[in-house]
Amino acid sequence: MKQNATKSHVLYLGDWVFSLGPVYIETPFGTETKDADLYFYGKRLKQAIEEDVDVTTLPNWDLYRLAPGGLERHMDKSSAVIISDVEARCFHLYPSFFDRASRGNEVVTFPDRLDLMKSWVAGGGGILMLGGWLSFSGVQAKSGWGRSRFAEALPVECLHTEDLVESSAGFTAEVLNSEHPVSKGLPWDLFPPIFGYNEVKVKPGAEVLVRVKETGDPLVVVGGYGKGRILTYMSDPAPHWGINFELWEGYDKFWKQAIHWVEKK
Repeated sequence: MKQNATKSHVLYLGDWVFSLGPVYIETPFGTETKDADLYFYGKRLKQAIEEDVDVTTLPNWDLYRLAPGGLERHMDKSSAVIISDVEARCFHLYPSFFDRASRGNEVVTFPDRLDLMKSWVAGGGGILMLGGWLSFSGVQAKSGWGRSRFAEALPVECLHTEDLVESSAGFTAEVLNSEHPVSKGLPWDLFPPIFGYNEVKVKPGAEVLVRVKETGDPLVVVGGYGKGRILTYMSDPAPHWGINFELWEGYDKFWKQAIHWVEKK
């Protein structure tokens, strides 16, 4: 993994959204859509770590459109990859594969990007897998990480059903290991209510650093795969689940420590 002389490089996948509207119905013969917006929900997380690392962000649709070899080029220059609110299928066949006009008569296959990423971690890369409606099992079990080829590397096991646990009253955190490099020196007693998380099962050999106080479910889990490291945070680093989390005074330090731990710094 190549790094520049000053900062290491982190690839941040996901947490972009494109919205349309509002939509107005002024006539029975049609609707009017006014305004559109492209927004990066991961802005706060990027700000938290970019003092220490260079960050490249990719929306889910740009990840999906990468030609074969494109993701590998990003990973080759990166010491860590953040995956947040990204369905596993975004790593699969890019749209041009389905263009009938460009298809020949030969049987074609492409390297599985999730296999490539798993090998990259085994070789020493670091992953932060973060929660959300499109993470782990996700809403209506659509995210597909538990069925993916990358599932073996994760320190947690995804449910086979929808895994969203939500409450408008919020959930708080309870630290189990306050001496780990990721969780050390943080004001866990001031951790604000989060509005949801993904329920998972912890694999043997992985360590739960923080759990959800109200339910006992894991919130921060760390583990290794080959020579690499993976940290999973089962809630959202950004709104909507994380709208209060972004205000936590330990937010910046937590993510810096998480990045440095998976980088082995």
